[in-house]
Amino acid sequence: MKRAVVVVAGRPNVGKSTLVNRIAGRQVAIVQEEPGVTRDRLELRCDWAGHEFLLVDTGGVRPGGSSLDEKVSDQARKAVSTADVVLFVLDATTGITSEDAEVAEMLRRTAEKVVVVANKVDSERREAEAWELAGLGLGEPVMVSALHGRGVGELLDDVVARLKEKEGAEPGTPRLHDPAAEAAGTVGELETAAGAPAAIAVAVIGRPNVGKSTLFNRLAGEDRSLVHDLPGTTRDAVDTIIETEAGTLRLVDTAGMRRRARSGDGPEYYSLVRSLRALDRSDIALLVLDATEGVTHQDQRLAERIDASGSPVLLLLNKWDLLDTQQRLEVNEEVKDQLAWLGYAPLVRVSALTGLGVHRLIPLVAEAIAAYHRRIPTARLNEALRAAQSAHPAPGARILYAVQGAIEPPTLTLFATRRLPPPYLRYLERYLRERFQLGATPIDMRVRVRPGR
Repeated sequence: MKRAVVVVAGRPNVGKSTLVNRIAGRQVAIVQEEPGVTRDRLELRCDWAGHEFLLVDTGGVRPGGSSLDEKVSDQARKAVSTADVVLFVLDATTGITSEDAEVAEMLRRTAEKVVVVANKVDSERREAEAWELAGLGLGEPVMVSALHGRGVGELLDDVVARLKEKEGAEPGTPRLHDPAAEAAGTVGELETAAGAPAAIAVAVIGRPNVGKSTLFNRLAGEDRSLVHDLPGTTRDAVDTIIETEAGTLRLVDTAGMRRRARSGDGPEYYSLVRSLRALDRSDIALLVLDATEGVTHQDQRLAERIDASGSPVLLLLNKWDLLDTQQRLEVNEEVKDQLAWLGYAPLVRVSALTGLGVHRLIPLVAEAIAAYHRRIPTARLNEALRAAQSAHPAPGARILYAVQGAIEPPTLTLFATRRLPPPYLRYLERYLRERFQLGATPIDMRVRVRPGR
């Protein structure tokens, strides 16, 4: 069943993201005392009065701005066109500005689904000032304070009533948020509905300006994330659900990661934190590298972070079409040398802009996830280890037997007569990876010393 869409729109810096965080029940959107922090559309599945809806936070509409402003505005317009209800957020403390009037003109074509939200109405004294916003001709304002939560419940009651009226149902009795349920993540969580197959979370990771958003849009089949020739354009982690031959995928386009020293304490720092969270909650990571620049120090640090997470990973050399034959040979060797600890990860040469090689990604993701959840029967595992030892015995030691204790990733415990040296463990890993087609997933191998008898 199609979920209703509620879009939060308005000019920059009126408190849209604060309202989104209040409705979601947790810090999701980046909030900063400067305009233009939110750029991409951020989608959240929310619930109020037993009614589920998709809440969409948009960047501020700023007509007549820079080329980046225009792209942000275009994303907001696209979101509004798909909305069932639009929350037009205004700052009651500043009154109607020229930018507000331009946004109102854009929304006038869909006035029947617009709710005027007078934000920053922190007390009854402010309510008299907020009535000025009715002059936009889009209806009476609903007065809220997103920061303090004042009036947000009444606003959501109005939203749900509109959604139910649109569906042809009578509005039911509203219920308040359950704090325990919010803590458990039932409000605002980006999870599949109960009974539906879980979506595979695919995080698109990389430093700024390597083409992550272009790749994201190519996979999603639309201009879902903002693409611009400035590093750091994407700041929020933006999720999109797509259906593929490999099943349901949840694409997470993360903000470009920078070293902490260059992030400071502004929006880029919080983008970094959110990107790391996106990596932690993903099932697989696509590490995007710029083939024209080779492997940088930041790429190495990021690869270490992905490796430590224990999730499968695909290495993507983007902008492959811009290299000549010699450059391609050089960057291939550089990846093997500089990212040697991810030697198990498939290396995919792509051009997100032209689509070159992108068709290979979905099948590889499916293979990696299958390997990530693979459980090897104990008999077959020990048979393989006997064959590996027969071909190349362990120096001064013998593996007695092994068991697989866990999946996600496959975790093997080897019982041996002595500690096994790291080179021999790497040999065993390669052997088992090929034997059981473990592909892009890491393997956690642990050794327990049990003297032979």
